[in-house]
Amino acid sequence: MEKQQRMSPAMALLRVLQGALIGLGAVLPGISGGVLCVIFGIYRPVMELLSDPRKNYKTHLPKLAPVFLGMAVGFLGVANLLAFFLDRYPNQSVCLFVGLIGGMLPSLLKQAGEQGRTKASWAALVGAFALVLGLLVALEVFSVQVTPSLGWYLFCGFCLALSVIAPGMSFSTLLMPLGLYTPFVEGLGRLWPSVLVPGIAGAVITVVLLAKAVDRLFEQHYSVAFHAIVGVVTAATLVIVPFKDMASSPGALASDVVCLVVGIVLAVALDRFNARFPKEG
Repeated sequence: MEKQQRMSPAMALLRVLQGALIGLGAVLPGISGGVLCVIFGIYRPVMELLSDPRKNYKTHLPKLAPVFLGMAVGFLGVANLLAFFLDRYPNQSVCLFVGLIGGMLPSLLKQAGEQGRTKASWAALVGAFALVLGLLVALEVFSVQVTPSLGWYLFCGFCLALSVIAPGMSFSTLLMPLGLYTPFVEGLGRLWPSVLVPGIAGAVITVVLLAKAVDRLFEQHYSVAFHAIVGVVTAATLVIVPFKDMASSPGALASDVVCLVVGIVLAVALDRFNARFPKEG
């Protein structure tokens, strides 16, 4: 048993690097930490540990501890950089992120159909798309202002945890349309307690309450659940496209389109990189 729990320095370093990439994926718009867990073949042990820690911590924690360390480093390390660009170049940054998300959609749709597609799968995609698009458009039409607060930062933590336990769901998907992504990322990067504490609390509560249910949902209804996620991602992405900025001047249009194309190219390159890893979900 001891031999099974021991890990070579090289493997530990690899796990830390994988964790750092998962942490980056959790914070970067358009990329899902959960998908990267699947890609690196650790999604199942991560979910087993999160859904039943009392039963699995002795066998799972030793091999996953380097992963969690890497996740923290990757997540917090990039947060300040993202906050800077979102503050200085908001529209260009958003277009880059839209390109990332759009470039990843074909891959997400492919993953959603890995266990087949049914009428229920397409209904889940269309239903989730319509529901989220309608909600976000209504917020825009009625000029509903979302002011960052303790409750909203708890919600941000919920979205963050969901991006790890639900493959394909990027936590920025719902935060960017609500205007919460930038203040949340900035607060995390600068380690502000007013953001960090409720964010961590929301993430922990989500894992405790939903990890086992989400794990079971994907086990029993993989296609329907994943297609619903594709619908959510697609709708939320359409809402954040800065159409007003693009129409303001030829220069703005050109810079936004360039950033959009760069995002798509990066997403395609990342997808090709991901394809080199065996998927052991």
